[in-house]
Amino acid sequence: MQSIDKNTKRRLTVTLAVTCAILQLAIAPNLPFFGGRANFMLILAALFAQLFGGRYGTVSGFLCGLFFDFCSTSPLGLMALFLTVCSYVLGREVRNKLADDTSISLTQFSIAALAVSSAYALALVLLGGAGFFEALLMRALPTAIITVICYVPFVMVLSRNRGGFTLSSRRTIPSRPNRLR
Repeated sequence: MQSIDKNTKRRLTVTLAVTCAILQLAIAPNLPFFGGRANFMLILAALFAQLFGGRYGTVSGFLCGLFFDFCSTSPLGLMALFLTVCSYVLGREVRNKLADDTSISLTQFSIAALAVSSAYALALVLLGGAGFFEALLMRALPTAIITVICYVPFVMVLSRNRGGFTLSSRRTIPSRPNRLR
């Protein structure tokens, strides 16, 4: 007997969004790593793109970017642009990439984190921030590293079940055929 829970996607979305929002507001400013800070909104956007893909991932990337911009001193819409593009690229295939192969999703996220962090640092340089090499080596690289480190626990929890992650406490037990002795 299998039980189908239609609200799994909604519960997973709300749980991940609340968790990452709290971590972005409470932990990220207080967890420096050589001048970089973890970007939990990038983690959330990438998780949605890799779990659900397509339009859902792209819209969530935009919303995560807006949340990041509202909580920081950067220009409004800058991170929203980068996270929208990142989510579009990560979610091109509409399937659960975390259930398929965690090493591929971790590699894709690492490349995306470095690209988003570098583009964000370069955009801030163009807007009158610090120097070019200082922005890349002292801001973008540490931010990408700490973001990837913070991404790993999410991947481990969400990819534990090959069929996808559920928040339901109900488990389905496969029935065994009766064996005659």
